[in-house]
Amino acid sequence: MNKIVPNVPRIRLLDEFKEFALRGNVVDLAVGVVIGAAFNAVVQSFANDVLLNLVAAVFGKPDFSALAWTVNGTAIGYGALLTALVNLVLVALGVFLVVRLLNRLRRPADPGVPEPPTTRTCPYCITVLPKEASRCSACTSQLDPQATP
Repeated sequence: MNKIVPNVPRIRLLDEFKEFALRGNVVDLAVGVVIGAAFNAVVQSFANDVLLNLVAAVFGKPDFSALAWTVNGTAIGYGALLTALVNLVLVALGVFLVVRLLNRLRRPADPGVPEPPTTRTCPYCITVLPKEASRCSACTSQLDPQATP
């Protein structure tokens, strides 16, 4: 009867791959790519379906690719470049507006409430120290850990 003998190098390779694939920054990168793709879809839709239609309402049509100059019988199509520039500006505006909205949603409810201090000053030598310090790192004075500035 043939016994199946486990292949030790293959198991090590699988363990190394699991360690690599489940490392925090690889998973974070994958999440970032997926979120970025979804964000791209939102911004493209906003630019193409909302902003470009506003341009069409003002200028009559959002596609300028038919515009061209004729120089010595040769057509120079500047309309495609103009359309690409308008699209770039609209997409940049869309990114700005979406990021601005997300930043407003992320802000704390009451920005007037200050955060508690994380540092304090040594009363003897005026060195800035962590709030939890019990001895000054500059002058080695004993500090009261409960005292706050």
